[in-house]
Amino acid sequence: MLSILGSVLLATCGIAAAAAWYMLWVPGKRYHGPLPAMTAEERTLAESLRRHVTAVASLPHNTYHYDALVGAAGHIEAELARAGYAIVRQEYVADGKRVWNIEATVEPKLPERPLPSIVIGAHYDSAGDAPGANDNGSAVAALLEIARALRPTWSPRRKIRLVFFVNEEPPYFRTDLMGSRRYARMLVDRGEQVRGMIALEMLGSFSDAAGSQKYPPPFHLFFPGVGNFIAFVAMPGSRAWLHAAIDSFRSHTHFPTIGGVAPGSIPGIDWSDHASFARLDMPALMVTDTALFRYPHYHLPSDTPDKIDYDRLARITKGLERTIQDLTK
Repeated sequence: MLSILGSVLLATCGIAAAAAWYMLWVPGKRYHGPLPAMTAEERTLAESLRRHVTAVASLPHNTYHYDALVGAAGHIEAELARAGYAIVRQEYVADGKRVWNIEATVEPKLPERPLPSIVIGAHYDSAGDAPGANDNGSAVAALLEIARALRPTWSPRRKIRLVFFVNEEPPYFRTDLMGSRRYARMLVDRGEQVRGMIALEMLGSFSDAAGSQKYPPPFHLFFPGVGNFIAFVAMPGSRAWLHAAIDSFRSHTHFPTIGGVAPGSIPGIDWSDHASFARLDMPALMVTDTALFRYPHYHLPSDTPDKIDYDRLARITKGLERTIQDLTK
């Protein structure tokens, strides 16, 4: 009897170890140590990011604060136009208000046959009475600067769709009025092939203090307790896409990262726009500072532009720009 129980225990441990490896192993080397000195380009980028966050996320902006939502959209569209993009709106009505996703595309070279496109997205609405500087002004700012760096004059091998989603926050989250759900469904209805989607979700909060990082169980057993990294997160069906993204980021960016896949039932794993694409069988991942597991101002009126670490946000933005260029190959 004891031998049977021992065999069962060993088998159970083996299955648990295999599951942990499948979920939490990612390629590349995690960066440790002091961050390199900022380059002149990164210092300039940090000030541009500050300007965007201040313009988009100094006031609550959503369908309850509609004028500010329209103002945030106006800033995004003006910046994209200044960078040379043709802007496309995907408009619809939510609770009697006209709302819209904002799309800009970088067109590909003309290969022998079209390659599946890539979608990079960030939601631009805030939650309730929160100004949303980190959630999600930090990611909107990063995506605007990525768009400026890529510019429509660059010709990748794949089409890059840069999309600013409306209505990610409650009460629209996980409903058909969620902007990313509308957009993902549109791509499916068109029959467009998508290599993968990346959702930028809260990128501006960091701490070097011990105990500053929390996790849903059991991830505290595997990951550091210092909130100085960004996380690449996906559901199991997007594992290969996540591996490609984090491997690229780690190869050329000296910034701490963690990554892995886990079921959407674990708190936080599917809490952004990537879930809208994954549910339609498109590979999708989220890049995040882990939101409420680190940031004490999550969904609060105190989520204001002064809370953002613009220097580290600049490093991440530059790294993501290079990663997106790699993924279009």
